[in-house]
Amino acid sequence: MEALYQQTHKQVHEIQSHMGRLETADKQSLHLVENEIQASIDQIFSHLERLEILSSKEPPNKRQNAKLRVDQLKYDVQHLQTALQNFQHRRYAREQQERQREELLSRTFTTNGTQKKILDIANMLGLSNTVMRLIEKRAFQDKYFMIGGMLLTCVVMFLVVQYLT
Repeated sequence: MEALYQQTHKQVHEIQSHMGRLETADKQSLHLVENEIQASIDQIFSHLERLEILSSKEPPNKRQNAKLRVDQLKYDVQHLQTALQNFQHRRYAREQQERQREELLSRTFTTNGTQKKILDIANMLGLSNTVMRLIEKRAFQDKYFMIGGMLLTCVVMFLVVQYLT
C-alpha cells in the first residue's frame, strides 16, 4: 500500500506543476496539456479506489491513519479536477469572447451604404436629383445646428454652475 500511496502522491505533485504549464502554454499545445492532466487525474482516481480497498485491509491500529491519508489525497485530486474545470471554463469563455469580437470587427458599420440605399429608394419614388441634393444639404446643415446647440447648452450650464455656486 505504501508504494502505491507514494506513487499517487508523486503524481498529484506532478499534476500541480502541470497546472502551472496551462497558463503559459500556447493554443496548439494547450489541449494536449489539458488532456494529459485529465488522464493523470483519471489514473489517480483509479489508484485512490485501490488505496481505499487496501486501507480497509490494514491492521486496526493503522487503518484510521491510512484512511485519512487516502482521504487527503482524494481531496487534493478533487481540488485539482475542479481547478482544471475552472481553467477550461475560463478558456472557453475567453474563446467565445474572441469569436464574438472578431465577428463584430468583421462587420462594416458605414453610413455611406445606408445613404446610398436611401438615395436608391428616393430615386425609385421619383424624387428628382435637385430635391435629393436639398435633402442632403439640409442634413449637413442640421448637423451643424446640433453641434452648435450642444455647445450653447454646455456654455449655459457652465455659466449657471459658475454664478449660482
